[in-house]
Amino acid sequence: MNHHHHAAHTNHRRADNSHEPNDALSQLLDLDAEILEGPLSAVRADIAALVDGPVRNILDLGAGTGTGTFGLLQHFAGAHAVAVDGSTDMLAHLQRRAEHLGLADRVTTLHADLDEGVPALDLVDLAWASGSLHHLASPDRTLAQVAAAIRPGGLLAVVELTGHPRFLTDGTPGAAAEAKAHAFLAVDRTVDMPAMGSDWGSRLARAGLVVELDRPIVVDLAPPLPDVVGTYAFAILTRIRGAVAERLGAADLDQLDRLLNGGTSDVRHRSDLHVRTVRQLRIARRPASG
Repeated sequence: MNHHHHAAHTNHRRADNSHEPNDALSQLLDLDAEILEGPLSAVRADIAALVDGPVRNILDLGAGTGTGTFGLLQHFAGAHAVAVDGSTDMLAHLQRRAEHLGLADRVTTLHADLDEGVPALDLVDLAWASGSLHHLASPDRTLAQVAAAIRPGGLLAVVELTGHPRFLTDGTPGAAAEAKAHAFLAVDRTVDMPAMGSDWGSRLARAGLVVELDRPIVVDLAPPLPDVVGTYAFAILTRIRGAVAERLGAADLDQLDRLLNGGTSDVRHRSDLHVRTVRQLRIARRPASG
């Protein structure tokens, strides 16, 4: 099983196009990090405010393209990160990006399926999991292993999804079709990803960790927005279309297609996009010995 840390990602069993080029998902993950740089920077500041001692070793669980890895390495000077993912393509992308950023000597990539167990590593000061835990077959078992991989007093920071980003406001072209598609995805999640939206605070506590920060990450980006937002919306809505097209009625599918077909309603050409999404941040500590 692959663990891609993404936001917005529709890399669900039913919301995934198995024929999609890997670089399309990589682009989506990188776009997500670019659009959400402000909120993610605030998350890193929250982590820094809670760390007990220097952060020398970081573990990124479900690292994807490495956006979490790189943000943390740039925030914690001198730290080294182990980036774990189930996709060799993602890890290759991450390694190339690390070289481009001049961070290659501070990153180790590790191919592993977290459902088969957290790899044995030296204890880390900080573990990070963004948009990856809801993919796990047995989250409680894996979290217990993650907790054991953190040094006493160290932290686990978890960012989890509550749904996918919305781009259209009521009454604008395509908004009804977007809403209908999200309704189908919500039903899919209850079957394919029952852990998504679960009580991660309780799960962290059962793993022996103490939650010290629990807050929503509210993203509400109103127009005018940079052009990259249109590219981001196009990438997400394209994936969503692949998941729900067969279940949409003809009128809704036509609306959705108009958002992607290069015409005047295409999200890449519109100035009225409004990005709304909510994620949940929890930062938990492994209790110090004694």
